[in-house]
Amino acid sequence: MSFDFDAAVSAPFRMQPGLRRLAPGTPQLTPLAPGSRHQREKLAVLSASPELALQARPGFDPQPALHALAAHAAAEHPQAFAWDGRTARALRLGTAVHGADVQHESTGAFGLGDEIARCLRPLPAPWRLAGLLALAFAEDLAVVDASDGTVPWMAVCLPSHWAPQDKVGRGFAEVHAPVADAELVRRAAPQLVTLMTGDARWERFVWNVTGHPRLHAHPRHVDPVRWPAGIAATLPAGAWWRTERQTFVPVPGVAQAVFTIAVDCRPLAEAITAEAQAMALHEAIASMSDAVLAYRALTAVREPLLQWLRTVR
Repeated sequence: MSFDFDAAVSAPFRMQPGLRRLAPGTPQLTPLAPGSRHQREKLAVLSASPELALQARPGFDPQPALHALAAHAAAEHPQAFAWDGRTARALRLGTAVHGADVQHESTGAFGLGDEIARCLRPLPAPWRLAGLLALAFAEDLAVVDASDGTVPWMAVCLPSHWAPQDKVGRGFAEVHAPVADAELVRRAAPQLVTLMTGDARWERFVWNVTGHPRLHAHPRHVDPVRWPAGIAATLPAGAWWRTERQTFVPVPGVAQAVFTIAVDCRPLAEAITAEAQAMALHEAIASMSDAVLAYRALTAVREPLLQWLRTVR
C-alpha cells in the first residue's frame, strides 16, 4: 500500500487537510490478487452485511461517477480491469458486470473460483458495478458532490471505526464534526470540496495506532473497549499501525469526485523499525491534545507507547 510516512507523520500533530497534488501518472488504485487479505475481508462484508458498506442518499445517481472510475481503472491498470462503456471486467477475478447482469467468465484462483460472482449476484442491481470495483481494488469508494457539498454515496467495506450509514448524505464539514481539533478542516470545507472536485488529482494520508487487527473496523463489529486489559505491559505486542491513503478521481462533466480510501493495518513492531520513524511518531503522539488522544483511543496507551518508541533502534 502506498503510504508516505514522512508526509503523514509530523510534530506538532495537527488535524489538517494535508492535500498533496498527485504527479501525472501516479496510480490511485491498487489491484487485488484473488484471495488477498483486502479481498477476503471485503467479500465477507458484501456477502454477509452489504448494508453496512453500501449506502446512498435517495435519488442520487452514481452512474457518472462509477463510469468515470471504471474508465480510470481500465486506463490505469489495463492488466487488471477493462471497461468499454457498458461492460466492466475484473480480469484477474474472471468476473464481468454488464448492466445488471453478473457474468462468471473464468474460474478464479481463490476458493471455488466463483466467489466474486456469487457475492455480486445477490446485491441490488444498481450496486453490482460498485461491488465489482470494490472487490477488484483495495480502495473503498465514496462520491463527493460539489453541487451541495455532500457525500451522497459510499461503498466502504473497511471503515476505520465509523459507520457509512451515519455519514452518507451529509455535508463535508458535518462528516468531520466528530473529529477532535478539526476546526480548520471544518472551516475550510467549502473550499476543500471545490478543490477536490476540480480537474486536479490529490492525495492525503491518515494514520493511527490501534488495538484492532482487522481491516474492517465498522463500530458494529468492533469491541467498544478499544484496548484489552493489561495491554500497556505487552506493547508493542497487540498494537497495530493503521494507515489510509486517500485520493480523488475527477468525474468529467459534473462537479464530483470519487474519493478513494486505501486502508492498511500491520503489527506496529513490523511497521515501525527505523529509529527516525520511531522518533517522528513519538513526537507526533507526544504533541497530541487530550481531545485528539481521546478521539483516537490512545489515552490509555500513550505513556507505554511513547516509552516503547524511545527504544526502537
